[in-house]
Amino acid sequence: MSPPTLTHSTVLAGQVAVVTGSSSGVGQAIALQLAAAGADVLVHGRANPAGAEETAAQIAEGGRQSKVVLADVSLPEDCERLVETAWAWQDRVDIWVNNAGADVLTGPAAELSFAEKFELLWQVDVQGTVRLSRAIGRRLQQQGQGVILNVGWDQAELGMAGDSGEMFSAVKAAVMAFSRSLAKSLAPQVRVNCLAPGWIETAWGEQASDYWRDRAQREALRGRWGKPSDVAAAACFLASDAADFITGHVLPVNGGFAGARDKP
Repeated sequence: MSPPTLTHSTVLAGQVAVVTGSSSGVGQAIALQLAAAGADVLVHGRANPAGAEETAAQIAEGGRQSKVVLADVSLPEDCERLVETAWAWQDRVDIWVNNAGADVLTGPAAELSFAEKFELLWQVDVQGTVRLSRAIGRRLQQQGQGVILNVGWDQAELGMAGDSGEMFSAVKAAVMAFSRSLAKSLAPQVRVNCLAPGWIETAWGEQASDYWRDRAQREALRGRWGKPSDVAAAACFLASDAADFITGHVLPVNGGFAGARDKP
């Protein structure tokens, strides 16, 4: 069975969404899916302005409004500016997706030491998510309604051997635990949930070795790599009124976990 493509609907009509890290990959797929469901979407990026503009252009082609904001979510002042700008855009926000994460597997960051990678992940994935969630959460609570979606990792609660497993499990488990607690802090006005993707074929997956490609398919009960569109479909559901009675939940998007072999 093929992974889902964009589903056009009106389930989010009239709503305003913000998706951090939406210049490529999973974030871009989420932004496009929310727009296809009727939302106007603020696109965020940092080091890939061209990608952010491309995401916004595709949203506009679909008939929805869009705006691009560049910010480094590891910096407190940039987080504050992003929230202020997003809120001022249409005088409210309905859906906030904290997807931005540090890429330590490809590009220059792949050459960093374990300690440097971990620090970068902590600053972006954890501190950035916490700062943005708390700042926008207060506004959504005062508004009387809203949705926050964060991004964890399906194997954070299971464990994976190796440097990448150790750092990502620590970082993403923190995001998942924070999301559960934030849901209690912001209830009942605001729903907070967390997506926990498994093996998703993004930039790293596209260049992965045969071992990792085989492992990704073997560990999913569905027998295939996940696609960004799979995560986007789950995000759209959790953002919609169809998920109104779901909060404080971590949703694995992994094709069903069949079990793991930690080392080659």
